This record gives sequence, C-alpha cells and structure tokens, in this order.
Amino acid sequence: MKRAAGFVVFRRVYDEIQYLLLKAAYGSFHWSSPKGHVDPGEEEFFTALRETREEAGYCEEDLRIYKDNPLVLKYEVNGKPKEVIYWLAEVRDPCKEPVLSDEHSELKWLTKDDAKKTVGFRDNQEMIEKFHQFLLANK
Repeated sequence: MKRAAGFVVFRRVYDEIQYLLLKAAYGSFHWSSPKGHVDPGEEEFFTALRETREEAGYCEEDLRIYKDNPLVLKYEVNGKPKEVIYWLAEVRDPCKEPVLSDEHSELKWLTKDDAKKTVGFRDNQEMIEKFHQFLLANK
C-alpha cells in the first residue's frame, strides 16, 4: 500500500480561518494540501514536515501543529490502495506567504466552503469540515 502524509495548513486572518491549497503542476492538476509519499523507514510525521517545507516553504518553527488529532484518508489510485495521514497545522505568522515548489503551479488561501469546493474529492471535503469543526470547538 502506498503511504503519504501531509498537513492541512491554515491561517487566521481577522476572524476568518483560511486553508492553503496547492494546485498540482502535473496529472489532473488537482488542488490539495501539502503532502507526499513516505520514504522507506521514514516516520509519517517527518514526511509531513518535509513535504510541507518542500512544497510550501513552511518549516516546523513556522507552524503550530495539532499532533493529537490526525485524520487518515484511504482511497485507490489507479486501482491500488493508498493511505494518507494529515495533521492540522496553523501558520504562526499569517503574513508569511508560502513559497511554491515546481511541483505546483498555483496556491490559494480559501475559506472552508471554498476550500471544500476546490478540492473536489469528497474525502478531502469531509476532512476539511472535520478539522474546521475541531477548530471551532477549540477556540
């Protein structure tokens, strides 16, 4: 089974929560949170940190990471099972903009509803909703 890990990155601008989505520069040009494949022998949390630094330019010090409530998505890609674990991560300085890698062509900061429309896949939409409800319950 293919395994991947990443962060659902968000920032607070005034009283609004905005989610970071990146547009893939390949394949179906889909929008998603920073994530990537777990290398052999690598811990998933380290993968999430590495991929977020590579894809969005944020390192661990830039983020407030909610380590205790990851969500796991399971789905098939080209008929093969894939599992992706995501943690929620807040950008400490909402003015610090992401830096895209060449794996992505665009980025957007979106409200929950717009982020859900943009990701398209239902499991990603449900994940954004669950993380959003967690944030509202833990203000």
